[in-house]
Formats: sequence, structure tokens, C-alpha cells
Amino acid sequence: MSEIGLPRRLGAEALGTAFLLATVVGSGIMGERLADGNVALALLGNTIATGAILVVLILVFGPLSGAHFNPAVTLAFTLRRELPPGTALAYVAAQLAGGIAGVVVAHVMFEMPVLSTSVNVRAGPAQWVSEFVATFGLLATILGCLKYRAEAIPFAVGLYITAGYWFTASTSFANPSVTVARTLTDSFSGIRPIDAPGFIIAQLIAAAACVVVFRWLHGGGEGSQSK
Repeated sequence: MSEIGLPRRLGAEALGTAFLLATVVGSGIMGERLADGNVALALLGNTIATGAILVVLILVFGPLSGAHFNPAVTLAFTLRRELPPGTALAYVAAQLAGGIAGVVVAHVMFEMPVLSTSVNVRAGPAQWVSEFVATFGLLATILGCLKYRAEAIPFAVGLYITAGYWFTASTSFANPSVTVARTLTDSFSGIRPIDAPGFIIAQLIAAAACVVVFRWLHGGGEGSQSK
């Protein structure tokens, strides 16, 4: 990936994260409108769209930037010394900008205000533990596949997030850039800004913990490939 210039890598991260958030927010709005009050059905529509788009986006943008779309993933690869700190910060900035742009696009498509602060309550220890579990599992999926089946990462990540929507109480945000962007949508997929810091802290701690655990599981070998 070193032959691909940083501006193009950042463009891939921003564009990929934008599509991810457009899908998360847009499918949440569509699901809620069509489900006629059936929250489970709305969540199912949101789940399927998110899992599917992750497979596509990782296949499309993986060869360009590694398809992180997620500061927790970027942190993990920085801790593994596979991404310089300066590049990592640029990745995170691109991810945050792309995520917000994706929310704006979703709102425009569904004729909603360009940005609207969420009032969806997602707070408390159960939510924070859920985000730790969701993010640890996501990084475990990436690092485990990276070691033994790198070609399976797009499908494994899509399937993991699809499952995570249903087995975690938080519906598996597992991504600080997604969390920030979802504070800006007062729709099905939103989260109150006051609740976001707890999610983000849990996500970042989980990413660091997963790197440590998988370094031990793999006998100290980090591997030479990047996601």
C-alpha cells in the first residue's frame, strides 16, 4: 500500500466512511418509515444494509487505504506499528469528516434537516460493556483473519457487524467515527451527544486490549499484512 499516496488513501477513507454512514443512517430512516412501528423490523433492515455495505466497501477501498473507516481500527494498526502516528491522525480526520458527510447525504436523500442533534438515549454500564464487546470482537475478527485468512476479512467483518447489531445491547456501533456522526442525526440510528464519550472510550480501550490479547495469542507475531 506504500506506493499509494497519502492523499488518495485519505480520500478512500473519507469516501468509504461517508458511504458507510449514509447506509447506516439512510437504512435506519427507511426501515423506521416502512416498519409501521415495528422496531425489530426496522432494526433488521438497518442490520442487513450495514453488514452488506461493509463487505462492498472493504472490497472496494481495502486495496487503497486498508478500508479502516474506523479510528479504533486505525488505533490498532498504529499500536501494531503498521501505521505511523501522523498518518493515523490523518486517517482519523478523514474518517470523521467522511462520517459527517455521509449523515448529511442521508438526510438530504430523505428530506430531513441537513444536521439534527439526536435525542436517542444510549447510556449506562450495559451500553458501555456492549461497546467494549462489540469493538473487541470486531478487532478480533480483523486480526484473526489477517493472520490466517486475509482474503476473508470483508465477509467476516460484514457478518460480524450483522451479528453484533443483535447480540449487543448497543447495536454494535464499534466505531468512534460512526458514534460521532450518529450524534448528528435525530433518527432511528442516532445517539445523544452526551452519551457518545462513554461509547468512544469503551471502543478505544477495547481496540487496545484486543491488540494485546492477539499479540499473545499469535505468539508475539504481528504479521506483515495490513487490513
